[in-house]
Amino acid sequence: MVPEAPLHKTEEGIVPGVAGWFVVNAREARWRERPGRGFSLPLSGWSDEECETYFTQLGVNLVVLGPGEPMSSYHWETDSEAFLVISGEPLLIIEGQERPLKQWDYFHCPPQTNHVIVGAGNGPSVVLAMSSRQYMATPEWGGYTADETPARHNASVERDTTDAGDAYERFGGSQRTPYRDGWLGHGEQIPHAPSS
Repeated sequence: MVPEAPLHKTEEGIVPGVAGWFVVNAREARWRERPGRGFSLPLSGWSDEECETYFTQLGVNLVVLGPGEPMSSYHWETDSEAFLVISGEPLLIIEGQERPLKQWDYFHCPPQTNHVIVGAGNGPSVVLAMSSRQYMATPEWGGYTADETPARHNASVERDTTDAGDAYERFGGSQRTPYRDGWLGHGEQIPHAPSS
């Protein structure tokens, strides 16, 4: 039997301890503040070590973007990716073209497709992002592509590269943070089971 992973409470929120199955509420979990790139909840690994050890097959992130904030740098990957817009009106830039998205739009991204999602509209955009991790941390994972369309949205590298450090240097590092009320909807409350 596969064991249940213990959950650990930190100042920034709950994280699973080791390999195993788990259930965690997005509002109670540990998030990342990514200056200039919004906030993300890495549901399948809070560190490179966790990703490479416990979540080697599937990457899943919940991302909250303010207007004008890119989710990533314009890039392509060796494996497919998938994105579901939970709320908001983000902008998809794909193969040099802009495509507005709206709530419940699903974007299937085949291998080697240049793309990036940028927050747009009048408020935050919430996007569920999923990808294979087969080539994670290998030279074959993909690359960042310089392009004038995403560059207008601060979402492009200046020159093609495969180095994530180069691609994200302009944004600075991310930091752990607890969930803040309103990221996933205004005025929400964390539901609690009634006590007996």
